[in-house]
Amino acid sequence: MNIGTQIRRIRQQKELSQENMADMLGLSTTAYGDIERGKTELTLTRLQQIATVLGVSPADLLGQALPSPQPLYPEGLHQLETLQLEREKQELELEKLRLEVAHWKRRAEEMALLALQPGLERERIGVKK
Repeated sequence: MNIGTQIRRIRQQKELSQENMADMLGLSTTAYGDIERGKTELTLTRLQQIATVLGVSPADLLGQALPSPQPLYPEGLHQLETLQLEREKQELELEKLRLEVAHWKRRAEEMALLALQPGLERERIGVKK
């Protein structure tokens, strides 16, 4: 994709007409149209002006001519965050299980004490003698 086509694509995305662009750049509509058609060689100054009007960087106007930037964070970061959340979830589940084990351990000790002391019986709720 040449630079003129890239400028046209971005201009259309921004919903600007060629006339709007020409006015903002101080050019005639014909002169601006020649830029989009690739009939005019762009200077760096003009490239910067067009980029400013469109609200993009000059590199964006150059399109595929420049390599695409690498992401700031590698893909593995998302996986790392997911693994950390999973680890926290497992730690909470483990704590829940520890509390449940402690509860049942106390219950077993109470039952063992009752079994060793025949005179002590638990009061039964809801059962009449």
